[in-house]
Amino acid sequence: MVGRIRGALRAFRDIYEALYFAPYRSQIHREYARQRDLFLLLTTSEMLGVPNPVEFYTLELLPEAMEQFHEWHLRMGLEHAPEGGFRCC
Repeated sequence: MVGRIRGALRAFRDIYEALYFAPYRSQIHREYARQRDLFLLLTTSEMLGVPNPVEFYTLELLPEAMEQFHEWHLRMGLEHAPEGGFRCC
């Protein structure tokens, strides 16, 4: 009995997601990528020579950002990492 109810609720959730989220999935992903790129720029801007007004808050996030930096500069259309004393590739 409980298994059938869970199955019905799962099916209802899948239908709900297909109707309401599927048409906007690409827009949601695009906005997520834009916000992620802005976050990465804020966390790594000090290394690129750009003054960072929120450096105190982003300093501890720098190790996480370094893992994503290579993907970011390729996505921005830069074949090599920007100059500024930092090399990733």
